[in-house]
Amino acid sequence: MGKPVDPPPEDETERIDLKTALEERYLAYALSTIMHRALPDARDGLKPVHRRILYAMQLLRLNPGVVHRKCAKIVGDVIGGFHPHGDQSVYDALVRLAQDFAQRYPLVDGQGNFGNIDGDNAAAYRYTEARMTEVARLLLDGIEEDAVDFRPTYNGEDEEPIVLPAAFPNLLANGSQGIAVGMATSIPPHNAAELCDAALYLIQHPESSSEQLMTFVPGPDFPTGGIIVETRASMIETYRTGRGAFRTRARWHVEDQGRGTWLAVVTEIPYMVQKGRLIEKIAELLNDKKLPLVADLRDESAEDIRVVIEPRARTVDPNLMMESLFRLSELEARIPMNMNVLTGGLVPRVLGLNEALRAWLDHRRDVLLRRSRFRLGQIEKRLEILRGLLIVYLDLDRVIKIIREEDEPKVELMRFFELSEVQANAILDTRLRALRKLEEMQLKTELDELTVEKGQIEDLLASEATQWKLISHDIREVKKLFGPETAIGKRRTDFADMPETTEIDLTQAMVEREPVTVVVSKKGWIRALKGHVQDFSTLTFKGDDALQLGFFTETTAKVLVLASNGKVFTLEASKLPGGRGFGDPIRLMIELEETADIVSAFPYKAGTKLLMVTSDGRGFVAPTDDVVANTRKGRQVVNVAVPVVAILAAPAEGDHVAIIGENRKLLCFPLSEVAEMGRGKGVRLQRYKDGGVSDAKVFKLTEGLTWLDTSSRTWTVAEGELTEWLGHRAEAGRLPPKGFPKNNKFGG
Repeated sequence: MGKPVDPPPEDETERIDLKTALEERYLAYALSTIMHRALPDARDGLKPVHRRILYAMQLLRLNPGVVHRKCAKIVGDVIGGFHPHGDQSVYDALVRLAQDFAQRYPLVDGQGNFGNIDGDNAAAYRYTEARMTEVARLLLDGIEEDAVDFRPTYNGEDEEPIVLPAAFPNLLANGSQGIAVGMATSIPPHNAAELCDAALYLIQHPESSSEQLMTFVPGPDFPTGGIIVETRASMIETYRTGRGAFRTRARWHVEDQGRGTWLAVVTEIPYMVQKGRLIEKIAELLNDKKLPLVADLRDESAEDIRVVIEPRARTVDPNLMMESLFRLSELEARIPMNMNVLTGGLVPRVLGLNEALRAWLDHRRDVLLRRSRFRLGQIEKRLEILRGLLIVYLDLDRVIKIIREEDEPKVELMRFFELSEVQANAILDTRLRALRKLEEMQLKTELDELTVEKGQIEDLLASEATQWKLISHDIREVKKLFGPETAIGKRRTDFADMPETTEIDLTQAMVEREPVTVVVSKKGWIRALKGHVQDFSTLTFKGDDALQLGFFTETTAKVLVLASNGKVFTLEASKLPGGRGFGDPIRLMIELEETADIVSAFPYKAGTKLLMVTSDGRGFVAPTDDVVANTRKGRQVVNVAVPVVAILAAPAEGDHVAIIGENRKLLCFPLSEVAEMGRGKGVRLQRYKDGGVSDAKVFKLTEGLTWLDTSSRTWTVAEGELTEWLGHRAEAGRLPPKGFPKNNKFGG
């Protein structure tokens, strides 16, 4: 056994609070992810990995016109010189820059298999080749002319640009996706020509709002096309705040097959949706019988997308069929916008449309000033040399003599002709053939031209208006390259309003309409039998369970369930268990408190009203549409406090209420005396000394009051004979007419 290691002496240890240490380290990690990996720069719209890929390609001279080079070479240079991460992550980023379905304006021109819209991966980097596109050339334009700052690379051996000169509005044109720590970015692509127009307008009117700029940039322009069905008001808000989403749908048309038959053909799908996965998902929906209007689905795509959807029958409405697909599949997608970018290369901020364009324009002005100063420096150096050469031409013989005879010709030249060291070196470097008379003329011409250019650059640096004029000229040139009449510049995504079919209840279209009988047992088990079953006596129940109620409806209907705690739950008839077994407990389908029981269930009828009654004789009329709940939690409709419970929800079809108490007193009064509300405690319907309500129903006075006796015979008391029971709400009532059932229920 080795000797145990002693802890270091007390004076050498440093005590650190764990919370502080974790916070510091996690913050450092978060900032590194935000700055150096996940968020794009507002100026060139690139993340560090993309910037490094383009800069490495620039150093390899992979300009648009040259032959392609192996991607392995590019990836090797990027990870060797600039990006100390895995080769696969760099190659994945390079591949994405070349995909015309991922990038609106690809930055890389790839040769070989770079993946496809089905979601298939690209070939390995040893098989593929690449070079830059014209867009990438514009992004790098002027990088050798001190247009941007450089910083040392990770190993300190070289330098890399902090940002690219970006003569192209790349942030918005190509968009960006990224997840950092505690923040994310999602910028959809836009049309470059529209962005150029908006930028030109912003130069003329610097105070423009995002909404004004939307005259030029109406919305995103996805590489995969599609149709944006977002409302204009919602898009204005998204561009103003930099956060929101765009609902985008696939483009489709009806293809007539003759003899009244037709097919729906999808030719464009939403951005960032993989076609392979989309088709798999629709096929699953077909198998699960969730698309009753669709018979079949085929992918006939080659170069272009062509997904053929066959309807169940020629009578199906094409819009309704497609609406059902839009609801359930990725043929409709919400494309988020969260324009969270690094401003000034340092601070993450969410920008609106005008701020994003302003960041690009201000960067273009910085680049212009830096390039101009760089050019000015070059001109001044050249002018110095030219002046020296021209002095020398006046006495060439003396120059030759000095060079031939002096031990230190440079010093002597500088002394005799009063030259600077730079000028003397230029003379000594001049070739003999350059001493012709013609050269002198050329030097004078060059001197004049450079002097004029120097004056122009000095004027440019002095005048902000001239700078913006030049930037506007450059932006117009970019717009010409990517204008609406060019193949790449033409807008691909259109705008449309949401079709009116949204008002149609799609659940009815989605489910095949069949009659069913819903049966609920006393213990709260529910099932749906096919067809309308007249005889309930044949039904079997589990153990000592028995029939509580049964009613006819259709598979397309909703079933409302009232619980004793006053909550109403909504079930889809099509999702109820079949009639072969005992069904399922309703409690499994809804979130019902242990203390509450199921009181009744009935079919939902739109536009009708319900009389809600509690055990203490209070109640109100509720519109059925107000009690439908879309969640498992249901909707609190009747406010009750223990020991009072909700006992009844009767269809309010008629003009009078008949209510009978446990004390066997019957009262009839006009329905108009009952308050109507969406939720509440209700008003007193009948007064009791003890006990509570037994049953209630709504009826038409002209048709008389009816009930079913225990032998299922119908009894009717005509209007004229009801006089002694007619009264007002909250009265006590009288004993019912002869023949009223002993169980105090109206039945039926």
